[in-house]
Order: sequence, then structure tokens, then C-alpha cells
Amino acid sequence: MLKILCSSTSPYSSKVRMAARHLGIKYMEVMVDTNAAPAELIDNNPLGKIPVLVHGKGKAVYDSRAIMQFLNRKSEGRLYPEKDRKRTEAEVLEALSDGICDCLLAIIYERRTRPEDKQFDGWIDRQWTKATRGLALLEKNPPKISRKLHGGHFALAALLGYLALRFEGKWETDHPRLVAWAEAFPQHFPWYGAMKPQV
Repeated sequence: MLKILCSSTSPYSSKVRMAARHLGIKYMEVMVDTNAAPAELIDNNPLGKIPVLVHGKGKAVYDSRAIMQFLNRKSEGRLYPEKDRKRTEAEVLEALSDGICDCLLAIIYERRTRPEDKQFDGWIDRQWTKATRGLALLEKNPPKISRKLHGGHFALAALLGYLALRFEGKWETDHPRLVAWAEAFPQHFPWYGAMKPQV
């Protein structure tokens, strides 16, 4: 059976876990603390980052987008659209959602790892500006949710779950269509509430 090394708060972990669940691919979740650098994580990803998909002795896949492509192949192409244009749209949506998560995590790490008087407000502001630019683009044209969910949908769902977890009250007012999108997503993926980023 496949094994996914992950964290309940990680949007990237949430994305791949949701995708695997949607595809009906059985896997075992192993929650890890990246700060503790457990041997199982380091042995399977020298970077010590999550998620990591382990699919055999000494066989591991990382990072999250590589895992998504692995799941797509394992499901015979059911995670991304077949037509080139639609597939590119899904992959760009995933890249944008992941990129916004990168900015949000940079803010969290800056605040969490540095003493308050050592935090670089200019860096935080720059990351938030990039994140809000991406959110503005998504708000202008949120992707339609159809019967056939794809990798981009799961990336966006994970992003919105992470925003709700770590940035509550700081983004919702300016992005009502994204709030509505997150509220509608469980109608198409009933496990969202249990699998979105959470403590």
C-alpha cells in the first residue's frame, strides 16, 4: 500500500491526500513533524519536506506536484483533463494556488521563527502583496466546479483551507467569490471538511 508522509496543517499535504481519496487510491497516512526531522522523512526525502509519497522500499516521490502526476498516472489519467488546453488550465491553476501557499508559508515562518523585533516587515509585506495579487486573479475568474474534479481544484481547495486556518479575517471580505467557492466545494467532494488544512 502507498504511504503518504504528511501534516494535517500543510496545504500541499491536503492537496495530495484529497486527490488520492477522490481517485479511490488507498494509502496510509503518516503524520510527521518536519521540525523534528524524523528518520522516516529524511530517509525518503533528503530535503526533509512534506508531503512524500512512498511506494516501495527505497522508492519515494516528492514534492506535491510530482506526487499529483504520479497519482494521475496511477489512475490512468483521471486527475487531469485529457485535452491539452484544459490540462494546461488545470496545471496553471495548481501552480498559482501552490505559489500563493508558498508566499503564505513564508509569512508564517518569518513570524514563527524570528523574535518579533527581528522580523522583516518588508519581506512579510512583499509576500502578502504577491499572495493577494494571485487571489485577486482567482477572485476575478474562479474555476468552475464540475463532476470531474482535477488537480487544480484540489490545489485551490487546499489553499482556501489554509487561508481559513492561518489568515482568518484577513482575506474573506475582498474575495467573496472564493469564499463561496470553498463553501460549494464539499458538495462535490464530501471529505473536504475532514481533509482541508487544520490543526
